[in-house]
Amino acid sequence: MALNPLDAAQLLTAFGTAGLFLVLFAETGLLIGFFLPGDSLLFTAGVLCTSSGGGVHLSLPGVLLATTAGALLGAQTGHLIGRRAGRALLGRTRGRHLRDGVRRAERLLARYGHGKAIVLARFVPVVRTVLNPLAGMAGVPVRTFALWQVAGGVVWTVGLVLGGYALGASVPNIDRCLLPLVAVIVAVSLLPPALEVLRSRRRRTTAEPTTGSAE
Repeated sequence: MALNPLDAAQLLTAFGTAGLFLVLFAETGLLIGFFLPGDSLLFTAGVLCTSSGGGVHLSLPGVLLATTAGALLGAQTGHLIGRRAGRALLGRTRGRHLRDGVRRAERLLARYGHGKAIVLARFVPVVRTVLNPLAGMAGVPVRTFALWQVAGGVVWTVGLVLGGYALGASVPNIDRCLLPLVAVIVAVSLLPPALEVLRSRRRRTTAEPTTGSAE
């Protein structure tokens, strides 16, 4: 059976904690990793620290170490790439999801400033991929970026892993309903971009009558 890179359980079954590190590094550090399932992967890894769903049982300390290291090193790598070659890379971007992510990341930086935007981006799929090189392009100092990305990265990774672990420890045979749980996590992770799209449409709808009356 071919491996589905969007299936968190399959990834963990195939690659274990090494896969956790690689996926989070790619999702937060490389533009090609924007489609990877960071949120659901973290939550599923936490659940699998308490059960043996699919024949997999992970170590909680190992999962926390792998996820945190992947997320932090990936973000710092993304920032470095942005400083050195970000404009060229983003200029070649053709994917609609990536272009939308760039626009949302730019709005996040403009609205909240460097610190809050870097932390909040961790919790928004695609935005957490593109904001790191975007911050490098924008000239966010390395120390400032490192401080805030570490804060956001630790809260994001540890929070989701421990959330999955707590649920797995409190619900017997949690691995039997792992697929629906992952679906819920994916749906929740998609709420921020969906709300942003709705807000953008409302702003355009409100602005159109004003523009028409001015003409």
